[in-house]
Amino acid sequence: MDINDIISFPLMTESASVMVEKDNKLVFIVNFKAGKTDVKRAVEQLYEVKVSKINMLITPQGVKKAFVKLKPEFRASDLAIKLGIL
Repeated sequence: MDINDIISFPLMTESASVMVEKDNKLVFIVNFKAGKTDVKRAVEQLYEVKVSKINMLITPQGVKKAFVKLKPEFRASDLAIKLGIL
């Protein structure tokens, strides 16, 4: 799977903005067929950060969300500003 097809877009809701500040996490809407390793590889290559942990879920609307926790040396708020979502 191509890394440009894995991540659809970053998601910024009120709860996601709290995660950025408190937990050093970002939320992305990802391809339904993408796994954790695919998302980790895509985030690390596209945004030049290191990923610590990924949790994924499928919403009742059939959309797959990835909660990406960055390693402590990278700040999620800096990446969110770079992406223009914060």
